[in-house]
Amino acid sequence: MFNIILFGPPGSGKGTQSEKLIATYGLIHLSTGDLLRSEISRKTPLGLEAKSIMDSGQLVPDEVVVGMISSALDANPVAKGFLFDGFPRTVAQSEALDKLLALKKTTIGIVLALEVSEEELVHRLLNRGLTSGRSDDTNEAVIRARIIEYQNKTSVVADYYSKAGKVVSVKGEGTVDQIFASLCSEIDKRMSI
Repeated sequence: MFNIILFGPPGSGKGTQSEKLIATYGLIHLSTGDLLRSEISRKTPLGLEAKSIMDSGQLVPDEVVVGMISSALDANPVAKGFLFDGFPRTVAQSEALDKLLALKKTTIGIVLALEVSEEELVHRLLNRGLTSGRSDDTNEAVIRARIIEYQNKTSVVADYYSKAGKVVSVKGEGTVDQIFASLCSEIDKRMSI
């Protein structure tokens, strides 16, 4: 099993590249947002707990999210691997994920970080805002604040996985296919080890 974390600021192309990686490597996409919605809609014990917490205006605790990830791993015992999206976002979440994966006799194979200049991100998001219907994609000040928040929050996770030699920066500018080829090259190097 080969597990990947894909990082990148808003507008870096994570969604586009995730779809291509999932199709190429036969991975299962683990988006914490999707997991939460699924557990809530199926009214599982974890979903009911998460809904109650969210309804009170609080963030779902790490233990609940990790429990949902554990359920997703258990539900896919023959998976070739997982692509983690939106998780982990803190060192505590990274540690919890590593412990969970160790229990399942697997690990994170690589952390891919899409690197895109701030000016390119702003340009992409403003363009996306013309058609996305997302109000946070139409205001340059909001976009820049989102980029700063992303950098502040995820840099600690990148530092955590850098200590294990798992973080690889990939240039996120160029054509979709050029970026995808760079991502695949890095994955293929790690998969053959």
